Amino acid sequence: MLIEQGDLKMSVAKRCEQIKPFIVMDVMEKIHEMEARGIDVIHMEIGEPDFNVPECVNRVCIEALKQNETGYTNSLGDLRLRRAISDYHKRIYGTTVEPGQILVTNGTSPAMLLLFSALLDPGDEVIVSDPHYACYANFIRYVQGEPVFVKVHEQDGFVYKPEAIREKITPKTKAIFINSPSNPTGTVIPESRMKEIVEVAKEHGLYIISDEIYHGLTYEGKDHSILEFTDQAFVLNGFSKLFAMTGLRLGYLIAPPKFIRALQVLQQNFFICANSITQLAGVAALTDADKEIQTMRDTYNERREFMIRRLKEMGLSMMAEPTGAFYVFVDFKHISTDSYTLAFDILEKAHIGVTPGIDFGANGEGYLRFSYANSLDNLKIGMNRLEEYLKRYA
Repeated sequence: MLIEQGDLKMSVAKRCEQIKPFIVMDVMEKIHEMEARGIDVIHMEIGEPDFNVPECVNRVCIEALKQNETGYTNSLGDLRLRRAISDYHKRIYGTTVEPGQILVTNGTSPAMLLLFSALLDPGDEVIVSDPHYACYANFIRYVQGEPVFVKVHEQDGFVYKPEAIREKITPKTKAIFINSPSNPTGTVIPESRMKEIVEVAKEHGLYIISDEIYHGLTYEGKDHSILEFTDQAFVLNGFSKLFAMTGLRLGYLIAPPKFIRALQVLQQNFFICANSITQLAGVAALTDADKEIQTMRDTYNERREFMIRRLKEMGLSMMAEPTGAFYVFVDFKHISTDSYTLAFDILEKAHIGVTPGIDFGANGEGYLRFSYANSLDNLKIGMNRLEEYLKRYA
């Protein structure tokens, strides 16, 4: 794309042209326009917790400001937080993670950018499920890597089949990307399947990249970190979802020791360090927020059960009920195979914000994602509006 300005011809970098729009943001921005005109819209498009941060987080942020804890920290992260993360992994998963393996970042997205920058050379490939969180492929392409998509299907619980992964592996494959609980499907990968994926990685000398940002929001069964089964893995996690700390921007990456120095150098150059105050808030969240987290989890589960019941009452298909995160991924192909147009039609006519499945990959087309990170009262209104929309549509 050329931009002419006076005598200059400025070209936007090709790497930017490869980045696809994040459609859910288009939906949200349209909702904001409608709300500015006085239209009441029920938000089920965005994956942002509707809870306040735990009280211990508030207290620590205020106290850190009073104590002037506002300087740079170690580029890897405040040692107090890295030790708290290490202790947390030992307590929750029984795994040993040394503080020196942890890189603290301003949210999980920077951690992902640094990870792919350190791991991939141009042309290297990463196996990614389809559907998948919309931004994964963009991060990989930005550093000149190649996402290689493996379709996962509703009849299989939206979980990888090991043989499907094997079919996509080439000499250029560097890693297999997993996300459990999953965005957009709410799927939790069973322990047995995780072990099978690890075996595939070992057979071919590949790393596993595990996005565990929705850990702690599992309603049936137990979360399993990939580090329980292999040390040849990278773990992405953060505080936005479980601790409702989205705007505080705090995440972390656990990496094999040989990558840490490279990741640290990238952090020094691009970001220097994560926010000093929110790092201390992270310590409080990991050590003092268990009671509030349980309340959040119970509330989400109540909403999940309500959403599944109401959607089924409307005759909508759901072979794979979500058991984690705060999303329901619903098949609407009997109504339309153009999820983008359908999502905006529902927004205009029923005043409900939903995310089109095409945002999450070609294999997500025909689905809509509903977020239940909203109050039960609002979800009830939204489901009633959807039911009326479907009756009019029929």
